[in-house]
Amino acid sequence: MSGVEDILSALPIDQIAQQVASDPALVQQAASVAIPAILSGLQANASDPSGAGSLLEALTQHSGDLFGGSMSLDQIDVNDGAKAAGHIFGDNQDQVINQLGSTGVGSQLLKKLLPILVPIVLSYIVKQMSAKGAAPSQSGDSGQITFPGQEPQAAPAGGGSAAGGGVLGDVLQQVLTGALQGAGGGRSSSAAGSILGDLLGGLLGGGRRS
Repeated sequence: MSGVEDILSALPIDQIAQQVASDPALVQQAASVAIPAILSGLQANASDPSGAGSLLEALTQHSGDLFGGSMSLDQIDVNDGAKAAGHIFGDNQDQVINQLGSTGVGSQLLKKLLPILVPIVLSYIVKQMSAKGAAPSQSGDSGQITFPGQEPQAAPAGGGSAAGGGVLGDVLQQVLTGALQGAGGGRSSSAAGSILGDLLGGLLGGGRRS
């Protein structure tokens, strides 16, 4: 089972559908398109050292607790999700949404879903990193990111993000790659995979790198 499928199976679809005033089946379909895009956007940003550092800093603000039991929308900060989505896709966010909307799920629904789904995806990543003994956490002065059993990785001289590479960055890339592997079993996932590869192209990775 891919990470996309893990996340989809954990979603409180009925709660989400009620919040966005949509049909649960359509929400499920839209989420199956949006989640691979979120993960691919994160992976594109993490491939750049500064992008990886920014993402690791963002992950310190989340935990994997959403996946410890029954998930509820009460646990999700939608405002934080909207900001995080902006960081992931940058100025390309509207273009990404429009391209994904061409799968038939509708751009307006995707726009409502992203702020809900992004915190869930980030929590999933933290949980997977924790399983590898490498959950990032903020320690001491700003710019120091640590994980169990390791010394803090300080921000580089002259500014920039900490831990852009190194062990944390490597584990982050492993988690993102693993989460996307095996996705595409269903029709909508297959359509999402095609769009991600053929249409989104350089749109992904347009987010913050500092």
